[in-house]
Amino acid sequence: MDALTIQEAAETTGWSPRMLRYVERVGLVEPARSASGYRLYGPAELQRLRTLRELLDEHEIGLSDLAFALRLNREPGLRQATDAWLDAEAQLPAGIAAGDWLSFEKEKHQRLLAALTPTPETV
Repeated sequence: MDALTIQEAAETTGWSPRMLRYVERVGLVEPARSASGYRLYGPAELQRLRTLRELLDEHEIGLSDLAFALRLNREPGLRQATDAWLDAEAQLPAGIAAGDWLSFEKEKHQRLLAALTPTPETV
C-alpha cells in the first residue's frame, strides 16, 4: 500500500503532526494503521485533509466547529438537546416575581460557581 507516515503527511499537507492527531481524534480523518501501529496516510486521507482545509477557509470555521458538527450528526441525543436549547425561550421561574428574576438568576449562578471553586479542605 502506498502511504505516507504522519511526518511525511504533515510535510505534504502543511498540517502539523499534532494537528493530524487531533483531526484523527475528533473523527474528521481516519488514517489506516501499519502492523506496528503507525498512522498511514494514503491518497484518500490526503484528499480529505486538503478538502478539510478548503472547507474551513471557505466558511471561516475552526476544526472544533467541524468536530462539533460531526458529533451533532452522529449523536441524535446531543442534536435533540442542542436543538431544544436553541429553540427554548427564557421563562420566569415559578414562584419568582418578575422584579426578583435578575437577583434569582444571579444567586443561582453564584451558587453554581461556588460549587465549582475548590475550598482549602478539598485542595
